[in-house]
Amino acid sequence: MARIVEFFELLTPADVARIGELYADDARFKDPFNEVRGIAAIEHVFAHIYVALNEPRFAVRDIVAEGDQCFLTWDFLFRFKRFSPTQEQCVRGGSHLVFGDDGRIALHRDYWDAAEELYEKLPAVGTLMRWLKRRANS
Repeated sequence: MARIVEFFELLTPADVARIGELYADDARFKDPFNEVRGIAAIEHVFAHIYVALNEPRFAVRDIVAEGDQCFLTWDFLFRFKRFSPTQEQCVRGGSHLVFGDDGRIALHRDYWDAAEELYEKLPAVGTLMRWLKRRANS
């Protein structure tokens, strides 16, 4: 588990090409924006992080492991390139990982609230999302 945590916490654009060391050839990855299969597709998802954001990085907070599965909670820290580029943002989420017989990740499913953790932080969309949230709670 330490190898996986270290990989995510120290991930750089150059490391994306090493995804195959951790992920099975036909691994599946799903998050609120992507649902892909295979190393090339997973590499693309992680590579896009560096295109879309400044200084993205993960900080793993908790690890729960049992048999061939684990759940990680993490903070994803970054700066928007276009909106408030000097203000650091934080998305809190979790990853469910299932390992194959060879010890590599066969399934990676991320759980995080895109509305609260991302959309509310965007200038125009954020205003609308916060208004909708207040209306739903009233």
